[in-house]
Amino acid sequence: MTTPTVVVVGVGADGWPGLSPRSRDELLGATIIAGSTRQLALLPDDVSARRHTWTTPMLDDLDALITHTAGTVHVLASGDPMFHGVGATIVRRIGADRVHVLPAVSSASLAAARIGWDLARTTVISVVTDPVESVLAEAGDGLRLLVLGRDADTPAELAQVLSANGFGRSTLTVLSALGGPGESTTTGRADAWAHPASEPLTVIAVECVGPRLIRSAGLDDDVYDNDGQLTKAGVRALTIAALQPAAGETLWDIGSGAGSIAIEWCRSDRRCRARTFEADETRRARIARNAAHHGVSRSLAVDGAAPDSFPPDETPDAVFVGGGLTDPGMVDACWAALRPGGRLVANAVTVESEHLVVAEQRARGGDLRRIHLESAAPLGTMTAWRPVLPVTQWIARRPEEP
Repeated sequence: MTTPTVVVVGVGADGWPGLSPRSRDELLGATIIAGSTRQLALLPDDVSARRHTWTTPMLDDLDALITHTAGTVHVLASGDPMFHGVGATIVRRIGADRVHVLPAVSSASLAAARIGWDLARTTVISVVTDPVESVLAEAGDGLRLLVLGRDADTPAELAQVLSANGFGRSTLTVLSALGGPGESTTTGRADAWAHPASEPLTVIAVECVGPRLIRSAGLDDDVYDNDGQLTKAGVRALTIAALQPAAGETLWDIGSGAGSIAIEWCRSDRRCRARTFEADETRRARIARNAAHHGVSRSLAVDGAAPDSFPPDETPDAVFVGGGLTDPGMVDACWAALRPGGRLVANAVTVESEHLVVAEQRARGGDLRRIHLESAAPLGTMTAWRPVLPVTQWIARRPEEP
């Protein structure tokens, strides 16, 4: 085995006594050990290595440390370094072949053991770097969540977010300093949370009481703040089906309006990403609010007008054109941006845009379909059918390269 550039050693709140013999031997033989002030304080005096406290940004500090250190750099990490931890970040930075990881028990495993939850049936969410609103993408009536906290204020912030979005009756159990001598547990309802700030290292167990978690496309229109520029629920469901979201894929949503297509793309799987393009500043702010309300802010970027705002270094797996379809060069720009094999879906509601997609279908191939939906609504004392504007939808796939 080649000598690694970095050895990442996971350590729990119990410090040196909780380490395996192999982890202890690694640290006893180290030349330099990097970590936070708290982590370095867990080492006993007989560890003779030079101790390096991280400066920010940590990854730039790591790069400098590797560059100017002969031999291997040892890094201390909390718990399991490959579970929402710095180990995974370092591997992405320098490659798995240069990193050796010695994990400890993760905080999620410790939390599940303390409260008797089946970890395989519990969703784990980290808000260490993601916004607290991210929990809303996973919250649903009767579900259990383990939330890895950012700091001592996370439990109160989480309680506020849950209460503001229909989950006020949920029970929160804050588990602090798990595995250490100062371990503690605090329990209460989200809408009555009045506990002081906890220890910085917390896992918050949430027993959700509130709305159901719906993954299918076509959420009710009234769950989106909008100014009328909104793909209606039935058409939205058919559009998402045509876009065919898959885990890890990226969507570009052109002329996003309220952002509903991009948001439901991201809700289909937590690994999906989306980028919205909207010329109107007020609508861009509205898209950001809607994304936060649905818990997908971490997955969704909000950009300016297409195609001028297209990032040159990103290739989407799918493109949806809901606005600006007849702008000169729009379809050409979207088609050129797509990865080979990627999907393009365009919805036309005007005569002019319909003529355009018919011409594009003849030139580039794909399928055309007409969507015409009606809903029952009151008409005086009776009931009548109210039609939604009919939509002509073009679905095409960019050819694979030879």
